[in-house]
Amino acid sequence: MEQSTSPQSPQIHRAGSATKRSPDGIANAPFWVEMLVENSQDGGLSAMRCALEPGTMTRWHTHPHGQILYALSGVGLAERDNHAAEELRAGDCITFAPGERHRHGAAPDSNFAYISIQAAKNGSAVTWLED
Repeated sequence: MEQSTSPQSPQIHRAGSATKRSPDGIANAPFWVEMLVENSQDGGLSAMRCALEPGTMTRWHTHPHGQILYALSGVGLAERDNHAAEELRAGDCITFAPGERHRHGAAPDSNFAYISIQAAKNGSAVTWLED
């Protein structure tokens, strides 16, 4: 029997209940990450809220099923391979295609907070690349 990738009953995540620092090496500076939904099953969605200080940028990376990034506050930057960085402000939403090399973070003079949503494949929702 195939296991479901969605919860069987409503689950409430209380704000601030799982906030931690980002893992070492995924950005040029640490940032705050709050896991909202965790799921490593194939096709299972995960979601997180991230808060970055000015100038903090992730390393280049890809997502096997793509990524949705929704800007909450501040000014952010999103850059696709071989494209100029795009500015993101509260309410903006950007999508990245499956396997698309990209990075995102805070503008040099602004904090930036966002929610990201991505799905896992073979137990992982992200592949970190060398810069």
